[in-house]
Amino acid sequence: MAVKCTSRKPLFGNRRSHALNATKHTQKLNLQNVTLSDGTKVKVSTREAKKYRKDIKESK
Repeated sequence: MAVKCTSRKPLFGNRRSHALNATKHTQKLNLQNVTLSDGTKVKVSTREAKKYRKDIKESK
């Protein structure tokens, strides 16, 4: 099982209709499972996953 390892939090805001009604809205993170070079599995955001994959590719 992947361990959640990110410092980012969801975004909050309002949905606005044409009548200007405000409804609470949450944008959740896009979490991805990434296997690190030492074999551990972590669940990180896509921005962090891109960094990990780039580091692994450069180390080869």
